[in-house]
Amino acid sequence: MSQEFRNEDVVLDIQDKPNGVKWLGLSLQHLFTMFGATVLVPILVGINPGIALFSSGLGTLVYLFVTKGKIPAYLGSSFAFIAAMQMLMKDAGYPAIALGAITTGAVYLIVSLIVKKSGSGWLDRLLPPIVVGPVVMVIGLGLAANAANQAMFENLGTPEQIYNVKYIAVALITLILTIIFNMYLKGFMGLIPILLGIVCGYIVALIFGIVNIEPIKEAAWFAMPSFQVPFVTYTPKLYLTAILTMAPIAFVTMTEHIGHLMVLNKLTKRNFYENPGLHKTLMGDGLAQIVAGLVGGPPVTSYGENIGVLAITRVHSVFVIGGAAALAMILAFVGKLTALIQSIPGPVIGGISFILFGVIASSGLKILIDNKIDFNLKRNLLIASVILVVGIGGLTFQAGPIALSGMALATLFGIILNLVLPQQAKSEAE
Repeated sequence: MSQEFRNEDVVLDIQDKPNGVKWLGLSLQHLFTMFGATVLVPILVGINPGIALFSSGLGTLVYLFVTKGKIPAYLGSSFAFIAAMQMLMKDAGYPAIALGAITTGAVYLIVSLIVKKSGSGWLDRLLPPIVVGPVVMVIGLGLAANAANQAMFENLGTPEQIYNVKYIAVALITLILTIIFNMYLKGFMGLIPILLGIVCGYIVALIFGIVNIEPIKEAAWFAMPSFQVPFVTYTPKLYLTAILTMAPIAFVTMTEHIGHLMVLNKLTKRNFYENPGLHKTLMGDGLAQIVAGLVGGPPVTSYGENIGVLAITRVHSVFVIGGAAALAMILAFVGKLTALIQSIPGPVIGGISFILFGVIASSGLKILIDNKIDFNLKRNLLIASVILVVGIGGLTFQAGPIALSGMALATLFGIILNLVLPQQAKSEAE
């Protein structure tokens, strides 16, 4: 398809630039759509939300630059790395997470070079649905206990941790409201049920008296996010645990990346696998993750929520996506906004997480169903079983400074089993 192609079925095509006020409104729509999920990840991990907003916007601009402004995709904080980042934050803090994000970006860059030379068939063989589906389920189910604990306990993780009925009430009300928003709202409001759930849950928490608003009052309107920059705010150090924990997960998010491209191809009536090429899109995603790591943000990935906005509005302009990225970076410097986000109490996040983590797990199940995986075959049953129990159970392999645990180990086991097990067990071939 030639570069001169124009999709006449849309309001604004990829290279169309809207004017002033319209541009601002369309970009704000994308900003609101990604906002809830993008700031939820740093809240769960313990990262400054301002950094995540900034790295999200900057990462998106990097992606648009590398793909030559041909793909209207917004990149936000990735949920796939939450469990790994929580562990790294607890053990080593920001530097380990930064190294992990840079590592995942490097994996993307290496894969992009291989794809450029030899195509992407090997990636499909390495990560077929029988591996990806259960691993995605582990991402969601492995975080289930975190959601439950946030919904139940005051002073979570401290010696003063106590069960609080108010917390349960706020979490359940937040959950119910978010379900209602998901099911009954239409149009633009139907695209931001998570954000609406957080806002309404926050109001409920205020009524129950479990929100500390003093930090919001004390915060300045303009405040520099606490960027974590190598050789400036910390001395880089080699954390093998960060590398070994985060790198395998990169292969899982690559399947999400490819799936989103497939949807965008149909939506825009183009073939992004050929132009600008899958190697370019992987490179853009990888560089965006590296940039995010260099400022202290979580790894970023393309957002299905924003693809939904493209589909409903029929506005595919990369200028609108770039505008949303610029707005996110500007908001990162609004101190009161960062303080407001950080004041969201645990039960509100817990109530939202019941849905978000469950949706992630259900997405893994959907991969298995959509690809008609036959669990009457022992091979498929064994691969899925090992991945689920190793990942959710949190099995850890440690030898000196090398440590693999949870989802990373489950992904590795899944890849190995898929490569070595025959298509049929001997008992099935008889």
